[in-house]
Parts: sequence; structure tokens; C-alpha cells
Amino acid sequence: MTKRSAKKTTAAAGPVLSTRALNRATLDRQLLLRRSPLSAPAAVEHLVGLQAQEVKPPYYALAARLDGFRPEELSGLLADRAAVRIVTMRSTIHLHTADDSLTLRPLVQPARDREINYFREGLVGVDLDRLAVLARDLVEAEPRTMKQLREALGGEWPDADPQSLAVAARCKLPLVQVTPRGMWGRSAQVSLTTAEHWLGRPAEPAASADATVLRYLAAFGPASVKDMQTWSGLTRMRDAFERLRPELVTFRDGNGVELFDLPDAPRPDPETPAPPRFLPEFDNLLLSHADRTRVIPPANHGRTWQANTVYCPLLVDGFLAGVWRILGEDLVIEEFTKLTQAQRGEVTEEAERVLKVMHPETPYDIRFGTVIP
Repeated sequence: MTKRSAKKTTAAAGPVLSTRALNRATLDRQLLLRRSPLSAPAAVEHLVGLQAQEVKPPYYALAARLDGFRPEELSGLLADRAAVRIVTMRSTIHLHTADDSLTLRPLVQPARDREINYFREGLVGVDLDRLAVLARDLVEAEPRTMKQLREALGGEWPDADPQSLAVAARCKLPLVQVTPRGMWGRSAQVSLTTAEHWLGRPAEPAASADATVLRYLAAFGPASVKDMQTWSGLTRMRDAFERLRPELVTFRDGNGVELFDLPDAPRPDPETPAPPRFLPEFDNLLLSHADRTRVIPPANHGRTWQANTVYCPLLVDGFLAGVWRILGEDLVIEEFTKLTQAQRGEVTEEAERVLKVMHPETPYDIRFGTVIP
């Protein structure tokens, strides 16, 4: 046996964690086994950001996780520039604390640079460094929409594809969405400026890969190298895990995949009760592992989206069990498999709580029915 194969065999050794054990550990890290007393900024920091393609999901994400949460708390963070909406992991908009936005965006910059390659055909003859300088001048003079960026940059490179120019600017620069975009109960189109300009602070060094692995495990572990790469959109993270191996503990999943974890991180009994939770579309719980069976039963894989529509997941006993949506004056719940009468009662109680937090002045009926046409 070669040294390399011996090392691989040794690395794969370790206790096996069942799917249910992984589920309960992940739910605990995600503040979903019980509501947390954390403040909104502390929760956003612990979770390493909230997926935020749309305005409402971060608010529902915290409503599912925090005790005493009010939407105005998160909205106030954005208004005070203590949190921002910015492209980071997986090239998607995330809501981060201001501090994290200045260090995590540089960390994932190599992935943003690779993203530009998908638009090369529309960028023939474009000096990307010059584009970054011009785009920075434009958005720091005043926040610009993507349409305004396309038009302004198109004037400099009339033969280039306007959309590719704007996307390249978004990839090259740490652009944040300025308020009131993203605030609860407010409506505004997306306007962009740089994180440094919006926060009044200079750029900071990128967060280290090692430190980010530790934060990922604290929020999503136990997890494999591939899981972390799926969450971050980064590649070649194996070296960071190997550097950290002496500080970590290892397990295996049912397929023999090596999982890393923090020694003192919570790994609850697999039979720990998991109350129902109404999550928003794109919640990171469902998107941050290469193997999502710890939350999504194989029979329910792909059932939270149809064509270009993504539906809000419902967790029952810790696993994806249905979807939900507010339609008119109703909160409608669609079960994937028939719930027991007791489970329906718990789900209805949780729905009432969510509505009280998120829409205290609006009466909604709660019913079980069809969400996905």
C-alpha cells in the first residue's frame, strides 16, 4: 500500500453519523432545533450570512430561528449600514454584517473572476482593469442601477455586450445594494455602490480559508470538503482542511464520506425533537451541502422548485416535508406526504406564530391545500 493510499484509508476512519444524526447536528448549528436568544446581527454573523436574492427571505429566515425577532431589527441594520446585501458565496446575493462583507467578498473573489469567463464572448476588446476603474468611479459618484451601468459602460465599449459589461463590473467590484432596497415594508429598485464607499471604510484583507472553514463548520457541520466548496463556491479547499485536521474531529456518513467537525460543536441525540419550521425560498440550510439528504429526503429532492419558481420549504421532524406560500388572504401549506393529525396541529401552531411575527396587523387564514400547480 502506498503512503498516499494509506493516508486516505486512515482519513476515512471514524465513527459513522446517521442521516438523522447529521440532521439534528445541522439543525442545532442553524438555530432550528430551538429558537435562539441571539440578536439579529449576532445570528447573521453566526450563520455567515443569509441568502438574499429577494427582499423577504432573510426576514423569514430569522423569524424561524430567533426568539423575539422583529423584522424592524434586521431592517434597521441595513438602514444603519451595519449589514449589507452583496454578492458573495455561489455568486448569489447574501445579507452579511458590514464586517463580514469586507472580508468574505475578497475571499470569494477568485470565484467571481472565474465567473467573468462565462461572458468572455461579450467582452472581446474590453480592458477589465480599466472597466473596474470606470465602474468604481460611476457607482461612487452616485449609486447606479445595472441598466445605468450597462448604458455608461456601453458608451466606452460600444461593440461589447452591455449585459456582459455590467456583470463584469459586478464581478470585479464589491458592489452592495443601497437602501431602501432590502428594508422591510419598503420598495426600491436595485442601486449599487461599492462596499467601501457605502460603509465609509477601506477594503480589508480577505478572510483566511482556515478561519472560514471553522466558521462554516460552526454553522453547517459536520461537513465534508465538498460540502464546504458547495457552500462557498470556492475550489481546492482540501489544503485548508488538512492544515486544520489536528484541531478537528472526523466522522463518516453512511456512504463512507469523511466529515470534519469542531470538537466541542453540538451533536445532539438523533431522537431530539425537531419542531416544524417555515423557511424562506433559497434558505442556506437546503443549499450548503453537496449531499443534501441530511435535510431533504431523496423522495422530495427537487420538489421545492418548478421551472423558474422556487417555493418556501416546510420542515417537519427536521426534514423537508412540504412547501408553503402566502396566497391572497391565506397561508397555504402543501404536504408532500400526509401528516398526522398531531403534526398538522404543530404545523398550524407554528404558522400562527410566524404570521404573528411577520404580519401582526394582517389577518390570514391557514389552510392545507395546493401550492405547486
